[in-house]
Amino acid sequence: MSGIYTRLVASALFPLQERLKGHSSVRMRRELERSQYWDEERLDGARLSRLRALLVHAQAYCPYYRACFAALGFEPKSDLRNLADLQRLPMLDKAAIRAHADAIRSAGAGPLLRMNTGGSSGEPLAFYVGKERTSHDVAAKWRATRWWNVDVGDREVVIWGSPIELQAQDRLRAWRDRLLRTELLPAFDLAPQRLSRYLQRIRERRPRMLFGYPSALAYLARHAREQGLRMDRAGVQVAFVTAERLYDEQRADIGQVFGCAVANGYGGRDAGFVAHECPAGGMHISAEDIIVETVDRRGRQTAPGTAGEIVVTHLATSAFPFVRYRTGDIGVLSAARCPCGRTLPLLREVKGRSTDFIVAQDGTVMHGLALVYVLRELPQVRGFRVEQESLSLTRVLLVLDGPLEDSLRNRIVHGFRARLGARVEVDVRQVAAIAPERSGKFRYVVSKLAEQS
Repeated sequence: MSGIYTRLVASALFPLQERLKGHSSVRMRRELERSQYWDEERLDGARLSRLRALLVHAQAYCPYYRACFAALGFEPKSDLRNLADLQRLPMLDKAAIRAHADAIRSAGAGPLLRMNTGGSSGEPLAFYVGKERTSHDVAAKWRATRWWNVDVGDREVVIWGSPIELQAQDRLRAWRDRLLRTELLPAFDLAPQRLSRYLQRIRERRPRMLFGYPSALAYLARHAREQGLRMDRAGVQVAFVTAERLYDEQRADIGQVFGCAVANGYGGRDAGFVAHECPAGGMHISAEDIIVETVDRRGRQTAPGTAGEIVVTHLATSAFPFVRYRTGDIGVLSAARCPCGRTLPLLREVKGRSTDFIVAQDGTVMHGLALVYVLRELPQVRGFRVEQESLSLTRVLLVLDGPLEDSLRNRIVHGFRARLGARVEVDVRQVAAIAPERSGKFRYVVSKLAEQS
């Protein structure tokens, strides 16, 4: 049960912050908490109406979609009769966004936030989001948080590594975090001494919830077990994990060591807040805002229970429409209903998201995304694979728009050495393409040292 201060934050302070930002997330969360129990016909009717509005807007204000619809002879007002008609449209991939970003952006959209992603897909991407998309994603995450009997304002410790979050730790952000009772701890450097400090901080702070990468939280849990530290009395009720595939052993380690539930989430900066696990175990899709398809290699829809690439249409992206966006992740939809009573459709499994840890020359263990962020900000890079062969050698395979120039090579070497050690050999190679592993899965950061530990 949340206390008086949490209720103050959830009912007054956080809504005030959202209002000052021009977000409608408070109203949206209330609407989502009603619609999560709608029957299928009512939910699909609302989604169809919003999809039609999005496509009509895209046709009118986005040159890319206007040309696309004209080439197909597709008229959103008359030709979109049901959700299945969405399949008539081509899929949107990262290459198309990179090539046509200005034409995808809605005319007259006003100031938008530029976002970068590519950490899990291996293909960097820049795109734009407006306040509509942000409001809907905040509302969807807020709703899912409340499923677990925790709320905005409850004490929270976040184990994260994105520069977007870490660089925002200025005075204003620090005061905001203090008011909301959330604390951010970097996930990049996970040396044993730092892990011990993090565990001590969790015991002192007694957060009701943890949030972070499943690999980072599992690593923290294993360190606590090795050190004989009791963390199951630290007050943690639930650990929210996202940004990677959650493995069964990770779920077990986190849950057992911290004595808490583990709630899996799936989404990203590009695709939005796609799905989240409820206490009954169902991975509910944020269906009011997001239409999820799975497709085979030929782009044909796969049936529930059959794996396919996850394709997302986000209905709150009128400023920069994401229509049939290929995430690069492999997943399985489910036709089952969750015993929790929510009627939102289910994502049964996400198969294709995994990032390794890497080991610096001084023995420091850090999240693989520490190296990914060096590469994803470089506009020339279309794809990559990082292979840590030893403490003294890391290989970087790059798919580039043009030739590998010395300035680009030197920038990558400098960035990697800053994280791995000044004497590490960084072998940067340009390749035509990067193939998946024999299993069919893509791994973009592979550390032989991490695999042996």
